[in-house]
Amino acid sequence: MSIVRNFVLVFVMAGSCLGPALAGAAEIERTISVTGQGRAFSPPDMAAIHTGVVTEDKTASQALAKNNKAMAALLDVLKEHKIAAKDVQTSSFHVAPVYKQDERGRTLPEIVAYRVTNQVRVHVRNLPDLGEVLDAIVQAGSNQVSGISFGIDDPTGVLNQARNRAVADARSRAELFAQAAGVRVGKVLTIADSQTYVPRPEFFARGAEAQAAGVPIATGEQEVQAAVHIVFALEDR
Repeated sequence: MSIVRNFVLVFVMAGSCLGPALAGAAEIERTISVTGQGRAFSPPDMAAIHTGVVTEDKTASQALAKNNKAMAALLDVLKEHKIAAKDVQTSSFHVAPVYKQDERGRTLPEIVAYRVTNQVRVHVRNLPDLGEVLDAIVQAGSNQVSGISFGIDDPTGVLNQARNRAVADARSRAELFAQAAGVRVGKVLTIADSQTYVPRPEFFARGAEAQAAGVPIATGEQEVQAAVHIVFALEDR
C-alpha cells in the first residue's frame, strides 16, 4: 500500500512541474500579415514599330512582286539607320483576294484583285532617332504603320526600386496597426514577392500620312509596380 501511495505522489509532483512547460508549448505565436505596394518610374529606352507594306493588283503574283520591291526598299532604309538585323522580325504575311462590292457595300462572289500584306516588327534602341526612322520608312514606301510601343529593355533596376518601396510600405502598415493595438513589430517571419507589374506597351496608331520629316514623338515614362506579402512577429511593448 505504501508503494502505491509513493507512486501517486511522484506522478502528481511530476505533473505539477510539467504543467507550465506544456502550457508554454501550446502558446500560439502572435503575428501580423500585411501586403505592401511600391511604384517606380523610368523613361523608356527603346521603341517597337509595327510597319509594313500593303499592295494590290489584278493577280496574286503581280501584287506580290510589288510588295517584295517595296519591302526590299523598306529593309534597306532600316539598315541605313543602323537597325540591326536581330531587331527586325516579320510579324505577319498574307495574301488575300479582294471581292467586288455592290453600291450598298455588300460583298459579291467576284474577285477583282489580290492584296498582299507584309508587316515587320522593328526595335529602335536609339530613341533620339525614332522620329527620323518613322519618316524614312514612310518615304521608302511603307503604307502601314499600325503602332508604336515604348518599353524598358532591362526593367530589373526600376523593378527593384519598386520592390524596395513595397517592403517599406509593408513595414509602415504593420507598425501602424501594431501601435494601434498596443504592441510592437518584431522580426520578419516570412516574405513573398506577391505581384509585379511591368506595363505592356501602349500603342499609338500612325498612318501613312505621317510624312513630315522628323515625326514628333512623346515617349513619356514607364510605371513599374511591385507588391510583397510579409508576416511579422508581434511583441509586447
